[in-house]
Amino acid sequence: MRSLIRRLFAGAPPPVPDADWSATVARLPWVRALDASMQTRLRTLAALFLHRKTITPVAGLQLDDRARLALAALCCLPLLEFGEEGLHGWSQLIVYPDAFRVNRSHVDATGVMHEWDDELIGESWESGPLVLSWADVESDIAEPDAGFCVAVHEMAHKIDALDGVLDGTPPLPRDWQRAWAADFQRSFDAFVARVEAGEDLPIDPYAAEAPEEFFAVCSEYHFSAPALLREVLPDVAAHLARFYGPSPFDSPD
Repeated sequence: MRSLIRRLFAGAPPPVPDADWSATVARLPWVRALDASMQTRLRTLAALFLHRKTITPVAGLQLDDRARLALAALCCLPLLEFGEEGLHGWSQLIVYPDAFRVNRSHVDATGVMHEWDDELIGESWESGPLVLSWADVESDIAEPDAGFCVAVHEMAHKIDALDGVLDGTPPLPRDWQRAWAADFQRSFDAFVARVEAGEDLPIDPYAAEAPEEFFAVCSEYHFSAPALLREVLPDVAAHLARFYGPSPFDSPD
């Protein structure tokens, strides 16, 4: 009882029940592929996530405790090396049942405002919530090696924003930051050129939208198709392997 009181007073998260964690390991191929020590680390991070974040299903969606734990584990995959610092700066995960619409506006150089609707499967507000489509999370789980993981993508944006600038470079030691920025910029520019030339690339062309999207898309491939990422973008793959740790699906040549 005394240890429980100390834990509650200190704000420590309640532990994840064994049965729930076993179900999560069985449900998520990425987690199942981790070694025992990494699974333990992820379990601790997922408990912190559930303790610190409010998970809000909307539009009629209902999520049981195990679905919430699965979301927490997926969101914490990019934090296995980076740590709980990646959870700072925001407090809510909003989950839609499917893709959702957001209204966009932009004032062009002539002062004319343009408005349109975007249909999204995920979104990360710089100082606000992280938003996911549950249908697309489940689709990622069904095809874990297809190059997509929307939870990882949006968490990459959250990590990227921690230094105050959403630019595809997360907080890093100075020397590594310089090398990262140079390698990513060179790789991004070359990737954009190939997309604009109409080349059929095995990496999602959405990565050419902006440096921050390049980082987030490549993060998805690190976790879901690491060999492909190494083949197409070797410098980027090397940085991400150092930053995130080895991919659960990694099979180095």
